[in-house]
Amino acid sequence: NKLVEEAEHPVNFADLRIYDAMGSNLPSTSSGDDLALVGATFGSASPVLQTADAKNTTASYYARFLYTLPPEYVAGETVKLRVRCSAKTTVASSAMTIDVQAYEANGSGGIGSDLCTTAAQTCNSLTAANKDFSLTSTGLQAGDVLDVRLVIAITDSATATAVIGQIGKVSFLLDTRG
Repeated sequence: NKLVEEAEHPVNFADLRIYDAMGSNLPSTSSGDDLALVGATFGSASPVLQTADAKNTTASYYARFLYTLPPEYVAGETVKLRVRCSAKTTVASSAMTIDVQAYEANGSGGIGSDLCTTAAQTCNSLTAANKDFSLTSTGLQAGDVLDVRLVIAITDSATATAVIGQIGKVSFLLDTRG
């Protein structure tokens, strides 16, 4: 079996949940501090995650999911989370960032420390871009479950039109055998 470096494993948006109510699906319209799973008309556009309109405010919007490292993952090798994100129609006057927290679930209801070693990154652009977050992979192996939370934080104070953060794709990049 050949080592495939950073093979992409997309996360299904339907698996994302309200971060502080894991039994609940994401809403279709962002409210409070939850990201929304916004579906478009089938055949015209793909679903995306979006914040509420955050013009003239400071706010953070979250989503959470569980991810099981696949059988072909090579223990202790690269684990990155890639988030493709941008501002939807208008950039924030101050900042729009994407951040990730990821914990290994221990199978008994507990977790360890945050595995993400990458700081929040800007997504305050109308052009969607990939933002990679490295996770400490020491001790990780196929079958381990990661508990992941995404957050878009927006600070805006001078914008008249809607300021909305958007995520178009979330993927794991893993070193695998196959």
